[in-house]
Amino acid sequence: MSQYSLDALRQRYVIERRPLEANVEQILRADTRAGARAILAAIDKRRFENRSEGQRLRKMLRFETALWESGHYAVAGVDEAGMSPLAGPVSAGAVILKPGTRIVGIDDSKKLDAAARDELAKEIKEKAESWSVAFVEVEEIDAINIYWAGIQAMQRAVWGLGLTPQHLLIDAKRLKEIDIPQQAIIKGDAKSASIAAASILAKVERDRVMRTLDLRYPGYGFADHKGYPVPAHYDALARLGACAAHRRSFGPVRKALGLPSLPPWPSASERTAG
Repeated sequence: MSQYSLDALRQRYVIERRPLEANVEQILRADTRAGARAILAAIDKRRFENRSEGQRLRKMLRFETALWESGHYAVAGVDEAGMSPLAGPVSAGAVILKPGTRIVGIDDSKKLDAAARDELAKEIKEKAESWSVAFVEVEEIDAINIYWAGIQAMQRAVWGLGLTPQHLLIDAKRLKEIDIPQQAIIKGDAKSASIAAASILAKVERDRVMRTLDLRYPGYGFADHKGYPVPAHYDALARLGACAAHRRSFGPVRKALGLPSLPPWPSASERTAG
C-alpha cells in the first residue's frame, strides 16, 4: 500500500471508526510498516474497549434483564439529585428502558462530566420507553425536610411516567406510598442502567434550573456550583446573605440569616407513629 493508502485507512478506520473488513485487516497484518502497525494497534485497542464496555453494560443491566426475562417489561429506574445543596430544588428522575436497550457510557451521574451527561440525557430520552423528571421546591423542602423531599420527588417522577411500571428499581430507598413491586439497591446508580439513566436526567434537569436561578439571583454562582456547599458558595452567603432560592432548613443558610439551629427532625418511625 502507498503512504496515501495508509492515510486513507487511518482516516476511515481510526478517525471515522468504521468496522474493519476482514480482507483489509488481512492486508494490514501482512504489512510490516510502522503506519500499518499503528492503525492495527488503534483498532485492537478500540475492540478491547468495546468488549470491556459491553461487559460493563451487561453487568449494569443484570437487574433489568432478570425482570425482563420474567415478563416484567416496564421496569423503571428511579433516583434523585440535589439532596445536599444549600439552594434550589431537589429533583428526581424515573426511566423505563426498552428491553435490550444499550446506551454506551451510561453510569452514575456523579462519575460523568457535564458534557457527557448532556449527551447521554439526549440519548436516554430518545431510547427510553418513558421518562419523567420531577421537582420538590425549596419551600416544600423546608416544610418536610430534605429526606422526605427526596422521597416526594421520586414519587412524583414515577407518577409522571407515561405508563405504569411493573417494577421499580430505586437507589437505596423504598417508596411506600407507591403500590408497585420495588427493589432498593445500595449505590444503585452505579449498578443499574435504568437507575443510572434516572440519575443523569435528574442531574441534567436540576442543573438547568440552577442556571436559571443564577440569572435571577446573580452573585451566588449557582450556574457554577449548582447550590452545593463549596467555599465559593459560603463566601457568597457571607457577602450577600441568603436569597429566596436558599433552603432555610439548612444550617449554613440559617447561620447566614442569623437564625437559630433547628431541632433534629423526627425519624421515619416517629413520624409514622405521630
